[in-house]
Amino acid sequence: MPKAYIFTEYGGPETQTFVDLPRPVPGPGQLLVAVHAAGVNPVDWKLRAGYVREVLPLTLPATLGTEVSGVVEEIGDGVEGFAIGDEVFGALPFAGGYAEYALLPVQAAAHKPASVSFTDAATLSVSAATAHQGIGLLNLKPDATVLVNGAGGGVGVAAVQIARNLGATVIGTASPGKAELVSSLGATHVTYGEGVADRVAAIAPLGVDAILDLVGGEALYAVAHLAADKSGIITAVDPTAASELGGGYFQVEQNGEALSALAELVASGALDPHVTKVVPLAEAATALAAVEAGHALGKTVLKVR
Repeated sequence: MPKAYIFTEYGGPETQTFVDLPRPVPGPGQLLVAVHAAGVNPVDWKLRAGYVREVLPLTLPATLGTEVSGVVEEIGDGVEGFAIGDEVFGALPFAGGYAEYALLPVQAAAHKPASVSFTDAATLSVSAATAHQGIGLLNLKPDATVLVNGAGGGVGVAAVQIARNLGATVIGTASPGKAELVSSLGATHVTYGEGVADRVAAIAPLGVDAILDLVGGEALYAVAHLAADKSGIITAVDPTAASELGGGYFQVEQNGEALSALAELVASGALDPHVTKVVPLAEAATALAAVEAGHALGKTVLKVR
């Protein structure tokens, strides 16, 4: 039977294990996808840890993984625009990606351009989609200066590129080990931690027009005062801070049209997902541990086929 990497209860990595599961059967509005690649994201371990169970409840045990690419094997009732054999990618509503087969909701699926690899496509529906939506909410002008707080991860890497494509000047906070990556994207790297606000102010003495926050907590509070207009602070991770600071919080909303637009950016060369590590599904534990520890550089992808 097909293999899947699941967690049996909310908790730490000790709850993770491989199991054999029957091949899923697509319901109405679903595509059964033979998974070729699955993105590894911080939300995966946060779901396992139970941090978001109140807003994203799961029936346990649950298969890890929230974004995949692959080939359509079966189609559920009511599905239009897709056919068996189509190469697709998309977002899973809660989990299910670290597996040989996954059920992909048609409203969160898109066709994969032939020129975009399965590994690149598997990174778009969570990380890149979050970046695309977050930058969009900032309504940046071409001469704007934006601070991407947490620029070295999968979302940050995409956000820097999307903001740069709009003509914005970008400052990105990240660890020293990610300085070369952030700089290569066209952003000015600033090391996070004590004194970060002074380091940003030295680059932008008049402050910044907007902040896209991908870290939250003290890291956001430390730089929030640099935003000329606090409504220009948008966070994807800390609704409490957003409320207290006068900014905004958002959760990514995937849809096929937006995902197709992201894929075209990749196909045109305007967006590089920066997949820096591709590992077999059998090494899912190691890959997720690196992302959970914050050691992953760029995007990590599981190769399933």
